[in-house]
Amino acid sequence: MTSHLNLPKIEEEIQKYWEEENIYREVVESKKGGKKFYFCQGPPFTSGHAHIGHAWNHSIKDAYLRFLTFQGYDVFRRAGWDMHGLPIEVKVEEEVLGTRTKKEIEEYGISNFIAECKKFAIKNMHRMTSQLKRLGVWLDWDDPYMTIDKRYIEGVWFCIKKAYEKGLLYEANRVIHWCPRCETALSGYEVRDEYRDISDPSIYVKAKLRSSDESIVIWTTTPWTLPANVAIAVHPDFTYVKILLKENNEKLILAKETLDKLFSKHEYEILEEFKG
Repeated sequence: MTSHLNLPKIEEEIQKYWEEENIYREVVESKKGGKKFYFCQGPPFTSGHAHIGHAWNHSIKDAYLRFLTFQGYDVFRRAGWDMHGLPIEVKVEEEVLGTRTKKEIEEYGISNFIAECKKFAIKNMHRMTSQLKRLGVWLDWDDPYMTIDKRYIEGVWFCIKKAYEKGLLYEANRVIHWCPRCETALSGYEVRDEYRDISDPSIYVKAKLRSSDESIVIWTTTPWTLPANVAIAVHPDFTYVKILLKENNEKLILAKETLDKLFSKHEYEILEEFKG
């Protein structure tokens, strides 16, 4: 019996077994005839690698779909990919063409630019599929819907046509976001959902131990999470000290390297030194 579990290795072995024995298809076929449950994946943009947000929402959805499967439902699980729009176009402009203006794209050729966008989107779709499959997510990865597929595009136009025929479309004036560089309208999502480097305050917090009158001094850049915190993490290789503050006889535990920074103007006595 090993004293240390290599969880990534165990996961890979389980997934290899799933693939060799075609477990996903076996499960799907075994539920045929059960009550139907239809799930169509809200499609991620294929503009790069899968990130923590993809991991989070795919894991939650996968857990629920497995729960329904265990309840006997015949679950339709279709993967999907959003392969249109500005996120992909901007990535191709930056990483593939090195362009800065729409004029340069016109000189390159609209059809050539579209072909590069498709190539970029498909490459990232395969990459992200591999990453999400590695998380153990069970979806129909072999037949995903893709927004660049003509069948999907025709389906969208069919819905618009039906909406028009039923009098559900109307024309009106609205204030919209406009990008002078991209020379196109922007959705509110595209305006707000940008990654950028920002400066954020950090604070030191004194957390009292439940078992004694001592406190641990912690450092955090996310103070808004403190009300829900139930534990404190320490590093096994870092050196910590327990000190006695002379001014109020308070006992504090903190990382040794922060002593000078926090208490250089205070008198204290080191009572104990230890690893995390």
